[in-house]
Amino acid sequence: MTETDVLTRKDILKEERMQRDSTRIFGFWVYLMTDCVLFAGLFAVYAVLHNNTFGGPSAKSLFSLHLVLTETLILLTSSFICGLGIVAAHHHNKRLTIVAFLLTMMLGLAFVGLEFGDFYHLASIGDSWRRSAFLSAYFTLVGTHGLHICVGLLWMAVMMFRLLKGKLTQSNIRRLTMLGLFWHFLDVVWIFIFTIVYLMGAVRA
Repeated sequence: MTETDVLTRKDILKEERMQRDSTRIFGFWVYLMTDCVLFAGLFAVYAVLHNNTFGGPSAKSLFSLHLVLTETLILLTSSFICGLGIVAAHHHNKRLTIVAFLLTMMLGLAFVGLEFGDFYHLASIGDSWRRSAFLSAYFTLVGTHGLHICVGLLWMAVMMFRLLKGKLTQSNIRRLTMLGLFWHFLDVVWIFIFTIVYLMGAVRA
């Protein structure tokens, strides 16, 4: 086998790998689009039911904008640090990548803790999802976002384990890139939740 044949075979393998990566990334974008449809449906349901309080409390009397603003700042900061981690990964800086994603995980855990702590508080005072159609729509929408955050945190934990045990391979970089897209997507969804559910809820009431 000549040197030219070896180079040609390497080029073919590289091209095949790039095609596989492109297919996987495209598939991930399709998944994100389906998630967009899911959240669009939940937002539509909330828009229809937000006034159906059944004699119970309204959004203004329930929600604390100070708490929600804190959650928003935490999530925005985590998204920024996640972006730095992706940049570090593409520059093959394994140590900085791990540090950035660990910080992102800590902020994500803080966000989830505040969100589910608020859920527990509402349920403990009798304002659970069973109280009214408004609260059912609220818990479903915000809870679905929180569930996605938990999935993202689990994904980060798995990726950090892989990086601590192995190298920052091209496959790991691709996975981290998709993880970053997923995390930024959740950040965008939360901005809509913050605006439509909390800010507009405070104005309407």
